[in-house]
Amino acid sequence: MIHKSRFLFFSFLAVLCLASCAGKFGSEVLTSPDEYRHVYEAKEKYILKAVAGVLEEKKIGRNVAIDYDNNRVDSDFMISGDWRTKTNARVKRINWKECEVTLIVTTEKKTETGWEMRRLLQKEQYDTFFSVIELKVYEEMSRMY
Repeated sequence: MIHKSRFLFFSFLAVLCLASCAGKFGSEVLTSPDEYRHVYEAKEKYILKAVAGVLEEKKIGRNVAIDYDNNRVDSDFMISGDWRTKTNARVKRINWKECEVTLIVTTEKKTETGWEMRRLLQKEQYDTFFSVIELKVYEEMSRMY
């Protein structure tokens, strides 16, 4: 009987811990979106095309546009339920073989007072995003040759 009550107690405790974390998802209101950076060994044009391709494939933004003059990729908001997301990326040449990409994913939640900026992506999700972009960069480079 004691083992059964211990099991129930720890099960209840585990459920309570999980429930306490569930409310935190997307609850942090931001004043400015997070920016993360990653360095690639490629020229700007390949990176810009790769970022735009990933945004279109993953549907992270709508009307994705590449600005080759300013080395930017911008998208319009993609609305899904009470959430909307848009993505911006800037590419800056570091040296003759490296470029730095600054990625900004803006996520907003619809509230009674309007749209509020929220954090949905953590660093791990940005790292995954950068890995997908890296694969796409190699794909773009192979098309040009």
